[in-house]
Amino acid sequence: MLLIRFFGAICFTAFCAAQDPQNERPLLYVKSAWLEVFPSEKVQFTCNFSSNSNWNISWYRDEELILISSSMGTWAEFTLTAEKQYSGNYSCIGNKESDQMNTSRSNQIYVKVYDPPTPSLKWLSSWSDVFENETVEFNCSLDSSDWKFTWYRNNEKLLEDKDGSSYRIDSVMLTDEGTYTCKAHHKYRSITSGMSNSAEVKVYKKRPTPSLTRNYGFDLMYVGEMVNFTCTVDVASDWQYKWFKDKNPLPDKGSNISITLGTSNAGKYSCAAIRGGKTLTDSSKEIVQHVLEIPAPSLKKITQWLDVFPTESVKLTCGLGEVSNWTYTWQKDGQKVQADKTLSFESNGSTLLIASASADHKGQYICRGHIQDRSVITNFSSGLQISVYDNKPNVKLTQDPEYQTMFRGESVTFKCDIKVFSGWEYLWYKDDKPLNVSLNMYKINPVQTSNAGSYKCRGKRGSDQPFFTDFSEIKDLDIKAEQPEPSITRQPDTDRLYTGESMSYECKVEISSGWDYQWYKDNKIHSHSSHLKILNVSAISGGNYKCMATRQNKTYKTQFSGNNTLNISEIPVPILKQSSQYLDVFPTETVKLSCATSSERTDWTYTWYRDGEEVQADDTVTFDSDKTTLTINSASASHRGDYKCSGKFKSRPVLTRLSPKVQLHVYDKKPNVRLTQTPEHEMMHTGDSVYFNCHNNVSTGWEYVWYKDDVQFTRSGNNFSISSVAISSRGSYKCQVKRGKNTVFHSESSNALKLKVEERPQAKVTLLTGWSEVFSTDTLLLKCEVENNNDVWNYTWFKAGTPISLLSAKHAVTPQNDPEQSLYTCQGIRTGRPSYSKPSNSFKTKNLLLKRRVLLSISGCIFFGIIAVFLGCIALRVMRKPANDEYKPDEANLFLTMAQLKNCADAPCPLVDYVTEEALNAPSKEEEENGTICSETIPLPISREEDQDVKTENNDKEENNGGLVSFKQ
Repeated sequence: MLLIRFFGAICFTAFCAAQDPQNERPLLYVKSAWLEVFPSEKVQFTCNFSSNSNWNISWYRDEELILISSSMGTWAEFTLTAEKQYSGNYSCIGNKESDQMNTSRSNQIYVKVYDPPTPSLKWLSSWSDVFENETVEFNCSLDSSDWKFTWYRNNEKLLEDKDGSSYRIDSVMLTDEGTYTCKAHHKYRSITSGMSNSAEVKVYKKRPTPSLTRNYGFDLMYVGEMVNFTCTVDVASDWQYKWFKDKNPLPDKGSNISITLGTSNAGKYSCAAIRGGKTLTDSSKEIVQHVLEIPAPSLKKITQWLDVFPTESVKLTCGLGEVSNWTYTWQKDGQKVQADKTLSFESNGSTLLIASASADHKGQYICRGHIQDRSVITNFSSGLQISVYDNKPNVKLTQDPEYQTMFRGESVTFKCDIKVFSGWEYLWYKDDKPLNVSLNMYKINPVQTSNAGSYKCRGKRGSDQPFFTDFSEIKDLDIKAEQPEPSITRQPDTDRLYTGESMSYECKVEISSGWDYQWYKDNKIHSHSSHLKILNVSAISGGNYKCMATRQNKTYKTQFSGNNTLNISEIPVPILKQSSQYLDVFPTETVKLSCATSSERTDWTYTWYRDGEEVQADDTVTFDSDKTTLTINSASASHRGDYKCSGKFKSRPVLTRLSPKVQLHVYDKKPNVRLTQTPEHEMMHTGDSVYFNCHNNVSTGWEYVWYKDDVQFTRSGNNFSISSVAISSRGSYKCQVKRGKNTVFHSESSNALKLKVEERPQAKVTLLTGWSEVFSTDTLLLKCEVENNNDVWNYTWFKAGTPISLLSAKHAVTPQNDPEQSLYTCQGIRTGRPSYSKPSNSFKTKNLLLKRRVLLSISGCIFFGIIAVFLGCIALRVMRKPANDEYKPDEANLFLTMAQLKNCADAPCPLVDYVTEEALNAPSKEEEENGTICSETIPLPISREEDQDVKTENNDKEENNGGLVSFKQ
């Protein structure tokens, strides 16, 4: 701050000089560090000029000229030795006598001169009168922290230039006693403060002994009285007091303690004082305090009874044992009892005498004792009830236990109670017959069936003129000979629980009451209660449970109940199965999943989850009644996922764990079905075989549906073949897959395959040998050719179905190579398609020979037949007699017209009847089976019924091709 003021003054002076050289203003500044000073400190001023001239300097305090000096060049100095009265504003003015020119007044600097400071001495310890080894601590303080301190005791220097402001004596001695002061010295300036205030330290050498007094009280006192103890120390101050009872410390409670006495407060009391945690006085003398319980007065009757009739006397006594100095007061029904003509007191009120009882004396009497001049009063005694009644007392008969029905072996006690009066003699009756019992209790142990009956009692008092009460009520006692058997009920009423469930059994005896119950598990005692609760059952909870009942402190026991078996099963884990055939399905297919536990029980309901989320019923998902079956009526991609289920018992809060998962996959689209054909020829010929295969590459369980020209036909499996195609096999073929029963899923139709079929060409056998040659030679030349086909063919010949290794189109038949006269067929073969032709019709060589013999036979028959007919007609005409037309037999017409032959298709022609085995040589059986008749010349074929088919037009045509002419007209 001084530097700022110094440089500011220089700038100001320079500025002024520059403005007005004739009116220069000096700059005053201070070289000292402080402008606030104490007496004897020095302040050095410097008055500075801008020009280097010989100046006379006038120094001012406020407006007072205090010094004139001369400059040394451009500056002048003035040193002030501070005094209290030198406070003020200091400034300087320069003048030149030669020029008679004065400068303006310099800036002013204020100097403040303070009185020397006086430090404040304070106690840091709590007391000034101390004992040896205690701690004393002072504090010497000024407003600033730039001071050092010198400490004095009794004006003698103890410690000089101590930086800290405190002075501490950790363990004082007698030599430390005295008056303590302090003085301060500035750390950076030559300033010394005045002497501080003083502090007196008093040091005691001997520990004091406290004085213990009992302000009021007695050596012997009673519980509830109050005693006050006071502990004092005559020397020093600021004592804290410690109390002792039987040399055991009590809680610190100051110099006085007041005790409301109890028996635990009896003992020897003392005290001691301490301060500063170091100085502990000696213990005081001990004061013995005795404490007695306030005795409870005992109220007794001297007369025999307290329930009396009028004019009887009653005497009561109230006492405190051997304790004396007590007086007694009495109360009846809470009111103080006063003596009168019929009531008096004896022995300081300890005895109350009622000479002649009346209704006024009824009530409860109590008494208590007290000690005069002290607040000791006993509690009231227990009460005695004096009753004076005009009427007969009520008699109450009680039964223990109060069971109307009892069992043989139990015990029962009857009590006859007369609450008013005393001195009674009791009379007992069973079924109105007196019993030999005089006490007020009648006990039967054990009871037998003979003890059953009706019981009553009454009381008698006095001997000369006895007084009888009325009879009591009647107690009926029923005795059962057989032990009862308890029954067991359970909740829930099931013989099987799952782990974690709870079961509650109840054991009950329906007959009588008052039963205690014991439970047994597997013949070992389990618990004692009418209800047996089994919480969170586990496997060890299973077993056979039974119970029995007891009463009369378990002296009587019933039979055991029947066994009740409890089976415990682990909560089953549900099994999730697929009810539909497959778990990979296509959109719109139906999926069924079933959830069931391994338990045979059916009272489960189920919850379903897909990928951890509960499945709810909607338009596509349905459940049956217990949710045992989940049905997806129309599958979609949203139904994909892992399915699990859990079960909940319907009738009880039993929850299973989640089942293992079943994964359902739903394809995005219907399966692609492809139809293939083997062989893959576009054109087939009748007789070829073809194989169709319907292929589906996803999932299983498919049933295949086949269509021809969009019309379904029945085939099973994914393929079918046509072993020999026909013209009717032509058409467009396709297939489709389906699966499901109630709701059938169909795929899209496969690609269509069109099957084209042409008629396979027919091979034909022709006879190259003419008919004229047939009658003259035994060699027949046959030719095979494929009809209506210009392709190049090779041929295979068959004799009686056996192939002949010939590739020629012609084949010669001679008796040497065909003695059996076989059936001949042929077939065309080639390398192209079709690779073979149909076989030709059979060519029968034996039919040619048969026809030749038939023609010869017919020619002879016609000739001789004409002659025979002619002769016969003549003979008949001559010999026969006329007859009526109705008796004329039909004549056989052996030779029919062509029209008649056409109409006789179902019967052999008449000529055939003559060309039979009878007309020819009769063959042997073996020859007949072979179909020929051997002769010495030409074998003739046998005419069988099947051979008679020659009558058809087809056969005729065949014969005409061979050169034969039919007999038809």
